[in-house]
Amino acid sequence: MEKITSKEQFDKTIQSSQLTVAVFKADWCSDCKYIDPFMPEVEAKFSEQLTIVEVDVDQVGTVSEEQNILGIPSFVAYTDGKELVRFVNKLRKSREEIEGFLNTALNVYNSINK
Repeated sequence: MEKITSKEQFDKTIQSSQLTVAVFKADWCSDCKYIDPFMPEVEAKFSEQLTIVEVDVDQVGTVSEEQNILGIPSFVAYTDGKELVRFVNKLRKSREEIEGFLNTALNVYNSINK
C-alpha cells in the first residue's frame, strides 16, 4: 500500500480517474494496527479494480481535517478528485466489513462510469 506523505501527493493521487481508496490511520491507533495483518491480502484481492493508499493523519494532518476525518481507521473512496463513498465509524473494522465497503465503492464507481 502506497503511503501518502504530503498534501500535494494526496491531492494528485485522488485526481486519478481510477477508483482510489484512502485509508486514514496513525501509528498509535490500536484499531489501525488491528487491520494491518490482513490489509495486504485485501489489497491484492482488489488490485485489479482499485488502488488503496495509506494516509497517516499525523504526517498529513491538513488532509484529514479537509476531508473531515474524525475517527480512524477511515476508508474514503475517490475518483477524479471527488469523494464517492466513505466507511467511517468509531468501531474496529473487520476484514469482512472492509471488503464489503470496497465492493460498495466499486459498485458506486461502476454505476457512474458506465
